[in-house]
Amino acid sequence: MTAAKHLFLLGANHRTSPLALRERLTLTPEKGAALAAALRATGAVAEYCLLNTCNRVELYAVSPEPVTAQHLLAEFCRIQGLAPADFAPHAHQRRNPAAVVHLFEVAAGLDSQMVGETEILGQVKDAYAAAQAAGTVGPVLNRVFQKAFHAAKIVRRETAIGEGQVSVATVAVSLAERIFGRLRDSRVLVIGAGDIAEKTAKALRSREAGTIIFANRTAARAEELAREFAGAALPFARLDDGLAESDIVVSSTAAPEPVLTVPMVDAAMHKRASRPLFLIDLALPRDIEPGAAELPNVFVYNLDDLARLAEENIAQRRAEIDRARALLTGRAEETWQKLSPGSTSDSPQ
Repeated sequence: MTAAKHLFLLGANHRTSPLALRERLTLTPEKGAALAAALRATGAVAEYCLLNTCNRVELYAVSPEPVTAQHLLAEFCRIQGLAPADFAPHAHQRRNPAAVVHLFEVAAGLDSQMVGETEILGQVKDAYAAAQAAGTVGPVLNRVFQKAFHAAKIVRRETAIGEGQVSVATVAVSLAERIFGRLRDSRVLVIGAGDIAEKTAKALRSREAGTIIFANRTAARAEELAREFAGAALPFARLDDGLAESDIVVSSTAAPEPVLTVPMVDAAMHKRASRPLFLIDLALPRDIEPGAAELPNVFVYNLDDLARLAEENIAQRRAEIDRARALLTGRAEETWQKLSPGSTSDSPQ
């Protein structure tokens, strides 16, 4: 029996966990290091790679002996400060070929909240590179991840899964356009200056949005985006003014706590003469306190809200999604057979 007999996946994602729980599951660098130390201490895990994004936390592990799922789950909960009983109903576990199939679908964007998006492939590659640098992957995970990257490229080439592709940025701007119609008379405040903020700005410019204001804790980065997209930069300390003056606010920072609190939004609304304010939260943990949605004339949309809007796009591409899934499943099973000749498939746990 080879080590590959015990390839194991433990995780949670947008399909299994509500938004409030996903916020609590997000691994900080400190918690990620603590989890790595706990895995080493068990002595049972020969290889592992941790995939930690805004919508998923997944541990891929290889053991020469069957991994005790409950033990790994308990360690994860201990580090996260969660009761196992709160996490277990939302965890997903897969073994052997089922774990390979899942990784292939993740890398290809089929398991994403915005099906068909391409950002996840880069995130999987980053997770694998970090595991390589840390020396925690070996022959099994090296082969599985490399094959996943190759399969993702084939899916893009041989299916139309990427046609009309969506991302949280493009869906957010489409939502704003639904609400306001033409955006050329709208004032948009973009909080944050990372990849999502940049993609949002590109989508806004493609829809001929009027004024785009950028606010970021690092002022130089906000000013850089303002130059690139013919907008303006707002000092982060003046977010209150930006709220009062904007029609749409899109926030996507990496802050551990809300950037826009209920009192901040309430104060801004008193300056707006009953004009509505649309807040689009693309961050996890969330940037906008959920209670802001209870304020008069304030409308808050989060990642799960955008995913529901994206379902329309998924319905139009269902045939291509099915084709892509069949292609990936075949390649995943072939990969597993080469790792573990003569083995039988194990069903997801």
